[in-house]
Amino acid sequence: MPRRLNLPDSASVATPEEDGKLFAPSAARNVDAITALLSEIAPAQGNALEIASGTGQHVVHFAKTLPDIDWQPTEVDPSRRASISAYLAEANLPNVSAPIELDATASDWGIKHAGQDLITLCNLLHLVSETEAKTLVAEAASALAPGGLLMIYGPFKRGDTLTSDGDLSFDESLRAQDPEIGYKSDETVQRWGETAGLTRLPPREMPANNLALLWRKPV
Repeated sequence: MPRRLNLPDSASVATPEEDGKLFAPSAARNVDAITALLSEIAPAQGNALEIASGTGQHVVHFAKTLPDIDWQPTEVDPSRRASISAYLAEANLPNVSAPIELDATASDWGIKHAGQDLITLCNLLHLVSETEAKTLVAEAASALAPGGLLMIYGPFKRGDTLTSDGDLSFDESLRAQDPEIGYKSDETVQRWGETAGLTRLPPREMPANNLALLWRKPV
């Protein structure tokens, strides 16, 4: 299960807003870049599952920009599911369902949510253990429809190397709180997807030294 840590403002922390919404500064900073990438690579239509939807800031932007995709936000934290519902009530979008509870680090959820044309995940793998992250990738692969696309965005090692002072400091702070979590190797995570039956696609460099890792499920 995702940890709730004492994270710096650069991480996925969120503060209360009006009307039950939470505001995550990191989501506000990265939503435009992630939405632009999805506009380029997402299917023209179909079903999308957003794992660990957080506050709801992302899915509102995704759904506005990609109106022919039906979005299902998910979140393990009830306070964040309430925030997602508040953002959706404000946006009044026809192509987003109410958030559902999902711990994506648990086993056996993939088959229950099978048939997804797109699955997205942002800023979670560094906050869970390697075992949990590997399970998440395998379950996401199971949930994809043939031809479906998986995108995992966030901070990663390049191979086994942390490539900026900020990443080094953040990774150290995470591991000091829980030695099982921290940055994952981009190569390792991509191999997990291949082991789960997905085809690796070229990763995309994103702002602030983040990556978007991509896979497609064979038809």
